[in-house]
Amino acid sequence: MSIPLSIQWTDQQLVILDQQKLPHIIEYIELNTIEDVYDAILKLKVRGAPAIGITAAYGLAIAAQRHEPESLEAFHHYVRKDASYLAESRPTAVNLVWALERLLAAVQQAKTVEEAKALLIDEAVKIHQEDEESCRSIGDYALSLLEGQTRVMTICNAGSIATAKYGTALAPFHLGSERGKTFEVFACETRPVFQGSRLTVWELQQSGVDVTLITDSMAAHTIGAKEIEAIIVGADRIAANGDTANKIGTLNLALLAAAYQIPFYVAAPVSTFDLSIENGKNITIEERHPDEITHIGGEPIAPIGTKVFNPAFDVTPGHLITAIITEKGVILPEYDKNISSLLGAHTGKGETK
Repeated sequence: MSIPLSIQWTDQQLVILDQQKLPHIIEYIELNTIEDVYDAILKLKVRGAPAIGITAAYGLAIAAQRHEPESLEAFHHYVRKDASYLAESRPTAVNLVWALERLLAAVQQAKTVEEAKALLIDEAVKIHQEDEESCRSIGDYALSLLEGQTRVMTICNAGSIATAKYGTALAPFHLGSERGKTFEVFACETRPVFQGSRLTVWELQQSGVDVTLITDSMAAHTIGAKEIEAIIVGADRIAANGDTANKIGTLNLALLAAAYQIPFYVAAPVSTFDLSIENGKNITIEERHPDEITHIGGEPIAPIGTKVFNPAFDVTPGHLITAIITEKGVILPEYDKNISSLLGAHTGKGETK
């Protein structure tokens, strides 16, 4: 048993696990151009906010290697244009823009074009390495919160294949497996793209974790029937007041957790926080193609021409969240104060994007 990885960078070559083909086909594909990276992010070949950010960072660095401008100023122009292009691929995941902005800031130190190209690669590698370390820390903090609780529910896939390694919401299960702690994980299928059934179940099985699949509509009954003790989810963007955008269906679980009086945890790195957004009402919610709902496996399951509303995310209000688990520590309510306090203490400033 081993923890699967989604991103590999070896000898200046970016390789990703094609998550569109899981669980039946395990295929790693090379991304050689910025267009390859954009397509991989848009089409969910790579997904999960941290993994998207890492892939975008490498994509910007790869694109930069092919520019041969007449001046350093022209090079910066091309890189900013490439960053804007990549930023359009998935608008909700804040890690995407965060990673691109970090590379743009790092490259300002360069004195030559060649130095700038090297700096971009170095910064992308750092983001990759730091994410693995942060996921391990998130897992450690989550294990402490889950002490004595073994039956846990989750949704979507906030695991090792959504990050550099270990994941966020799934990190305690992977670490627990390594350390001999047993969990019973109940994974919601996560309609309409089935990230739970296709990805989370497969990933946890690879790591040797006891996992049971349920449909999203079974969550309420399952919490009672199986005596679920906690719910833990990931996040794509967290506002200054703790309102959290995550995969559609997350809000349902938060409401159920409140009804059953069990803890509802959000696990995310500090890069997922966007303190420029006051609350969840200001988070852009991506709407995806109707075919994701009207078709399964390319086959229609609804009448032709059916009207469809297909938001990819929902927003869970901060007051429904028991705690937010980060690599820097656990944040408890009141989030409007405690988020900025923790992030400011570790970044030296009052905001993180």
